[in-house]
Amino acid sequence: MAGHSKWANIKHRKGKQDSKKAQVFTKFARAIAVSVREGGADPTYNGTLAGLIDKAKSNNMPNDNIDRAIKKGAGELGDANFEEVTYEGYGPSGIAVIVKCLTDNRNRTAADVRYAFDKYGGNLGATGCVGWMFDRKGLLIVDKADEIDEEQLMLEAIDAGAEDFSSEDEYFEIITDSESFAKVRDILKEAGYAFSTSEITYLPQNETKLEEEKDIKNMVKMIDVLEDNDDVQEVFHNWEMPEDLEI
Repeated sequence: MAGHSKWANIKHRKGKQDSKKAQVFTKFARAIAVSVREGGADPTYNGTLAGLIDKAKSNNMPNDNIDRAIKKGAGELGDANFEEVTYEGYGPSGIAVIVKCLTDNRNRTAADVRYAFDKYGGNLGATGCVGWMFDRKGLLIVDKADEIDEEQLMLEAIDAGAEDFSSEDEYFEIITDSESFAKVRDILKEAGYAFSTSEITYLPQNETKLEEEKDIKNMVKMIDVLEDNDDVQEVFHNWEMPEDLEI
């Protein structure tokens, strides 16, 4: 199938590096607690929670941490007073950036996000200023293994409702529309496939290159500063990152 997203590839590689950071468990715990508060503690009936649990486990989050986050969201360990906030803006040379956060202090988070944009050559914009440049899609990553037959996985993914399938050096990438994501994920999971990434994400409609070395360095620093913030859940952008970039 055509239409493979290089952006998703790089996000996958970056995600593997992010999994080494101490903040990742804190981020998952917040997201899980909020999901439980909004959709219930049973992943069978809360697709968002099911996806977060899968993603947390693929990043080696201990079951005890996951259970504690679920209990916190259910109010058993105190209230989970976090709310979702999304910021949009521009990085160096007009790169479109979306920052999704979970925060218990909007003023603190807004100040931190604005600082990252301002310090590294970008500027925070109004809600909606870049969101139209992205599509909400489901992303499933299946790491390659000897027992996985590429053609069989592709056919099963397509039959389940996937929009796109591609084979990379170390993994298979499956793209779905946001409405079909849970269905495709559950069908493939029941068929015995495990996911190293399982999420609803923002895919850019078009990507933009950065030519100046200063802009490239500033863009990398801005992403790192944002992702190192405990309030920031994910950073999306339309930068066409170089294949040989050290991240």
